[in-house]
Amino acid sequence: MKPAVTAKNIVKFYGTKNNKIQALRSISFEVGKGELFGIIGPDGAGKTSLFRILTTLLLADEGEATIDSFDVVKDYKEIRKRVGYMPGRFSLYQDLTVAENLEFFATIFNTSIEKNYDLIKDIYVQIEPFKKRRAGKLSGGMKQKLALCCALIHSPLILFLDEPTTGVDAVSRKEFWEMLKKLKQQGITILVSTPYMDEAGKCDRVALMQSGKIMSIDTPDGIIEKFEKDLFAVRSSKMLSLLNDLKNFEEVEDTYFFGAYHHVVMKHKNKEDMLKNYLLKYAADDLEIKAVRPNIEDCFMSLMKN
Repeated sequence: MKPAVTAKNIVKFYGTKNNKIQALRSISFEVGKGELFGIIGPDGAGKTSLFRILTTLLLADEGEATIDSFDVVKDYKEIRKRVGYMPGRFSLYQDLTVAENLEFFATIFNTSIEKNYDLIKDIYVQIEPFKKRRAGKLSGGMKQKLALCCALIHSPLILFLDEPTTGVDAVSRKEFWEMLKKLKQQGITILVSTPYMDEAGKCDRVALMQSGKIMSIDTPDGIIEKFEKDLFAVRSSKMLSLLNDLKNFEEVEDTYFFGAYHHVVMKHKNKEDMLKNYLLKYAADDLEIKAVRPNIEDCFMSLMKN
């Protein structure tokens, strides 16, 4: 089976000839049909540039890409019939009502709300009570659901969602991912970008991206399994001085804030006792050290450092 999305050595520059900024650095990956694929990385990683190239809104300076076997440059008209795109910034018509926005996008694609209602039903019923309200007056979560409905109204094969949960509350984030699971069950291929590391575990596979480069591509569990160092969570009542002490210990490879703890990556295995004895010389009596399993954020930090 041919992949739904392919990208080969995609390069993108911005700026003038004498002041170029490279946004994408030889990006290559494939996404299988029906897969939920995550692009995980902070602001400025290049996620939006990549999505705009794949959805035919921006030309790459080098490389090539296909969507459903169609070339993103030569076959852009065919691709636009097959993809749904939800940009990171709310881009619907704010002076139109919910219903008017949806009708407008259905008309553009020569379809109707009724024809594809089953596809958007589970999402639209949540905003239907507000169908006469102008889009600009909706809450963040409601705007998100309307944008998703408009991206789905023409029954796309592939859905591109650029940071869809940024700026919305935790409940709306959870609801949104539940909606994506249902869409995946209907056979839609989904590419979603996000700066939230905790959302990586909701994807079939993820690409960790930073500074225009993909650092790793694997399943969430596969990425975590590649983390081979010992990892500890450490805390005391003197967290700032504790951090400085950790940075000065020769056996510590890296340390950083992680919630109520500092996460500590060790250079060598089986050095917990050495770490504890070292910290007891400086730390308060309430020192706590425990071994922890790494998560995606720990893996991301390690890949960045290396």
